[in-house]
Amino acid sequence: MSRDTPSTERNESTAERDAYWFRTASGPPYDPLETDVRADVAVVGAGIPGLTAALELAEAGRDVAVVERERVGEGVTARSSAKVTSQHGFRYAGLVDEFGEETARGYAEANEAAIDYVERRCEAADIDTGFRRLPAYVYTEDDSKRETVESEVEAARRAGLPASLVEEVTVSEDAVGAVRFDDQAQFDPRAYLFALADAVVDAGGEIFERTRATDLDTGAPHRVRTERGNVVADDVVVATHFPVFDRGGYFARQTPKHSFVVGVRVADPPTEAHFYRESEPYLSIRSAGASADDDPIVLVGGQNHQTGKGGSTSQRYERLERQAREHFEVESVECRWSTQDFTPVDDLPYVGEMGPVSDGVYVATGFDGWGMTNGTAGGRIIADLIRDEPNPHADVFDPSRFTPSAAGDFVKENADVAASFVGDWLTKPRAEEMRNLDVDEATVLRDGDDVCGVYRDADGDVHAVSAVCPHMGCLVEWNDGDRTWDCPCHGSRFDYEGGVIDGPAVEDLASESDD
Repeated sequence: MSRDTPSTERNESTAERDAYWFRTASGPPYDPLETDVRADVAVVGAGIPGLTAALELAEAGRDVAVVERERVGEGVTARSSAKVTSQHGFRYAGLVDEFGEETARGYAEANEAAIDYVERRCEAADIDTGFRRLPAYVYTEDDSKRETVESEVEAARRAGLPASLVEEVTVSEDAVGAVRFDDQAQFDPRAYLFALADAVVDAGGEIFERTRATDLDTGAPHRVRTERGNVVADDVVVATHFPVFDRGGYFARQTPKHSFVVGVRVADPPTEAHFYRESEPYLSIRSAGASADDDPIVLVGGQNHQTGKGGSTSQRYERLERQAREHFEVESVECRWSTQDFTPVDDLPYVGEMGPVSDGVYVATGFDGWGMTNGTAGGRIIADLIRDEPNPHADVFDPSRFTPSAAGDFVKENADVAASFVGDWLTKPRAEEMRNLDVDEATVLRDGDDVCGVYRDADGDVHAVSAVCPHMGCLVEWNDGDRTWDCPCHGSRFDYEGGVIDGPAVEDLASESDD
């Protein structure tokens, strides 16, 4: 469905460099933590899993304190394409092969229940979250995967999902088959977070923004340490995308993946459904609004790669824009952004007690790009575990699970990490090889044992930081499309001044002046 004649074009310099959802007005501010507080439950992270758990617990009468490093609605959830769906690519046939039909059904039930839960919360909210039901399609353009499509339909149906086989999708003339799920959904994720936060406070919970959790002392009770005060609690929920307190080796059990989204203005957005092309890299398509009259913006996502290992990210944005123009008559590029997800070695999230020696400390991570439903399911599971109530899906997400194939993937991924660690330290250029940096250019330089990341901004000012990731000592790589330093080992990301954006690192990159 090639479109060869785009009209007025908005180039990279004028397109907004943040998620479409940031057009939503911010929610009310919450004060930072300034002193020690006592709570029944401390929740670290105000994304979907953290706020869902906090709300469930607060409504059950628990004293809940939520700490958030930035502000509500400024993290990973707000940079999602926000498909609220149990359709996660060609997922269910693989789950049956790896774990059996019971686990596949449990995963399906948890995600379908999450859609219903989100709908109920949206209906009860005072904020318009843009929630609406619509079908979802996952399709392929590869003739050799026709049998895969048929197997996925069968596995999904046996898992109790509203799946059907279709031959065509409106966004691709090259599709050779697709799986359709009925009664899926989409929404504005930032508005939904604001609605959850409002409900948490209305239920008696507390939220502390601009409060970075720096350490966790486990015991009876636990103590979450922050930069200005502590939260003392009987139970702790670590819901920070990647667990900032890693008591279970999660850095070695999942792979960081980076992906990109462009928001394009088109004449006729596909508002009847959302779409996902199963390929490497994948292609995701959804309308931003409910109709062309609402806001004729289409969000096109894809170009995924392992964090820190994808080459020029600017070129990935360019390729994604070209793909958008191949599918639609693009009038302009309105916004562009990237996001990061963590893929577990066996494709199931980790939700439950963090580890065998972390009684009362819970984790929710590894959503593999499907955090709207998996994160909701995860928050509900953790709330039930803390309340000592049965949850029919807890075993599916249990972090203590083990499979032989996952062990093999674990070994491979960590061998790749070791190769990156050793190779980068050996191959970075020495300081005497430094050339003059152009504007908006960066490089990593080595001078003996010192390794420095240097970036020259648009005004010609130079920003120099340590290139050594504070998590485990790997060397960061420059991300030219987002102007960030990204760690190829475990996915920590930092802005060009060294400020941590995403974990597992909890400390900033040291600036040159810190030496």
